[in-house]
Amino acid sequence: MNRLYFATPDGYCGDEDNGQTSAWYVFTALGFYPVCPGSNEYVMGAPYFKKATITLENGKKLEISAPKNSDANRYIRSLNYNGKNYTKNYLNHFDLLKGGRLVFDMDNKPNKGRGINESDFPYSFSRDNK
Repeated sequence: MNRLYFATPDGYCGDEDNGQTSAWYVFTALGFYPVCPGSNEYVMGAPYFKKATITLENGKKLEISAPKNSDANRYIRSLNYNGKNYTKNYLNHFDLLKGGRLVFDMDNKPNKGRGINESDFPYSFSRDNK
């Protein structure tokens, strides 16, 4: 993201039809993205900022924090959602509407033990786990 997007007239790569590229950038910068249309899940990624706060339409706030985030620390070591360890690799839209606090603990190497249970996987049209 830091190599393909800039605050210049030609700062978006690809086609910006209907704001889809901008929406992708904003979601991805926050650390999650709606990969599957029609699903209520946002798949986890690495946030681009150390902290962001979203004021939701209902007036509640969603605070996203990644204090150790850096160019070197691009992997999620652990995730905490509203004070609890969160192992899923997706967030539920309706849970996010309640507001709260999402804290990413970032590291310079992947945590290969996080989010490995089948219940941690996001929705998929194909579920061939064999």
